[in-house]
Amino acid sequence: MMEINHITDDQEAPMDLLLLADPNQQLVEQYLQSGRCYTANQKDSIIGVYILVEKSPGTAEIANIAVHPDRQNEGIGRKLIDHAIAESENLGFTQIEIGTGNSSIGQLALYQKCGFQLQSIIHNFFTDHYDQPIEENGIICKDMIRLSKKLVPRG
Repeated sequence: MMEINHITDDQEAPMDLLLLADPNQQLVEQYLQSGRCYTANQKDSIIGVYILVEKSPGTAEIANIAVHPDRQNEGIGRKLIDHAIAESENLGFTQIEIGTGNSSIGQLALYQKCGFQLQSIIHNFFTDHYDQPIEENGIICKDMIRLSKKLVPRG
């Protein structure tokens, strides 16, 4: 049985997983300082993680989300996103956003299946902000695709 738990300040975030989603450790550390980190746990192992940050008043952002490579394509990412949506509503947010690379085809499909809609493109984001090129699915990652979803706040 998988559980999703909020990591408290005295617990260490799974940096190895977080760096799978974003290889810029400085950015990941900024997200951790300003956001809330949640882990998906099964049998005393961390199999997934996400960081939720307040982007602006009323808007939350999933700043990082990753599933252990050995556990991908099992629906864990979907459960993490659903949890982030519910958590954002419980915290009183009216919108949630997420960004991903133009080369992240699977992630783009998943986010849209979870109700996110395309919002904007930040051209050359990854080439401007990362020292090393990122390649996925045979595509160089250059642009950030931003997606958003309206929420019904419960908080």
